[in-house]
Amino acid sequence: MQNKFEKSEQLFSKACEFMPGGVNSPVRAWTHIGMDPVIIDHAQKSYIYDVDGNKYIDYISSYGPLILGHAYPSVVKAITETVKNGTSFGATSEKEIEFCSTICETFPSIDMIRLVNSGTEATMSALRLARAYTERDIVIKFEGCYHGHADSFLMKAGSGLLTEEIPSSLGVPKAIAQNTITCDFNNIDSVKAVFKKYPQSIAAVIVEPFPANMGLMLPRTRFLKELRKITREYKTLLIFDEVISGYRYLYGGVQNICNIEPDLTTLGKIIGGGLPIGAYGGKKEIMSLVAPIGDMYQAGTLSGNPLAVSAGIATLNELKNKNVYENIEYKTKVLTKELENILSKKGIPHDIHQYGSVFSIFFTDRLVTTFKDVITTDKIRYGKIFRNLLQKGIMLPPSPYEVCFVSFSHTEDDIHKTLKDYKSCF
Repeated sequence: MQNKFEKSEQLFSKACEFMPGGVNSPVRAWTHIGMDPVIIDHAQKSYIYDVDGNKYIDYISSYGPLILGHAYPSVVKAITETVKNGTSFGATSEKEIEFCSTICETFPSIDMIRLVNSGTEATMSALRLARAYTERDIVIKFEGCYHGHADSFLMKAGSGLLTEEIPSSLGVPKAIAQNTITCDFNNIDSVKAVFKKYPQSIAAVIVEPFPANMGLMLPRTRFLKELRKITREYKTLLIFDEVISGYRYLYGGVQNICNIEPDLTTLGKIIGGGLPIGAYGGKKEIMSLVAPIGDMYQAGTLSGNPLAVSAGIATLNELKNKNVYENIEYKTKVLTKELENILSKKGIPHDIHQYGSVFSIFFTDRLVTTFKDVITTDKIRYGKIFRNLLQKGIMLPPSPYEVCFVSFSHTEDDIHKTLKDYKSCF
């Protein structure tokens, strides 16, 4: 029986009258998979339901925050109890202090932290702080790594390493574009070449240590350690953007896995338990530049919002049990191993990347280690698979470049149904 989308179609048509593209974030428009989006009504555990009553096993997980699943009982309870006492104070609360101290205890590189309202705010503020601390202007980022929509990050590299940077969004001034240089992820020589050209001008290198915005990409051996070495050599700050990876793979961040201490860390998603939040932090010497104790100004009316902080505390308390991570990783490995078998038997070119509870499938005959490999994935094939699975009650991310997330609420039955339905797509 085919899913029907009549109500979704009607609502999306109305949405297009009032919101650009009918959405409040571009990926939600489903342009990469050749159909209009379904409109969501509610979600519970590993399932998400649209306004037409269709039920889906959800592998989007709100793009990362919902590591425990939708409407997880302890998180809902924390939000419900908190809201009775007010939604925002415009002043510091005891829970903010508890929350911030918990994060600082988890990350050896963080002595002090500042809460904001999104990952974009976190990375934007961390970059401003790095420029204030070093008194330099240039920032290095990596092709395929996403750090939010602040002006400094909306750049795309030219054909050569040191080609003049071009804004990849209208409205970004050339002056800002000229202070952002894009290097190749997993290519330390590209970084060294930039430092050689601008030895006294680079304020920061910002990187997703395990990039998850061009599919899942893992760093080559010693790539991150070489970044740490070269940034120290040139007195440049190293920023780890752990908005996705923070608390995703273990109770901590990728830096805990790699035993690397960046100068600044940005966090978001999981630490808000599904509510809007972001954070940036680092050593006291650097963070002491932040207002009101320093001259690097950054503020936010809703920063440290009690609802988000309460949801974050409840989520982190659940994640302290390492069995949560073991459980999710086991299910993800079972899923990806069987997907590998299905695609191999069908003779479909692919490269599956998996780490912890995150995975992505590239439909290409290449081993994917760089952004140039990523963009060879077969977008048409992905779109067909997406549409077929949607009809069967499986919701993947609506883009071949987004990763899939498995949550603690996904069951073995969910995994088995996903595999059965995936096999029938071809």
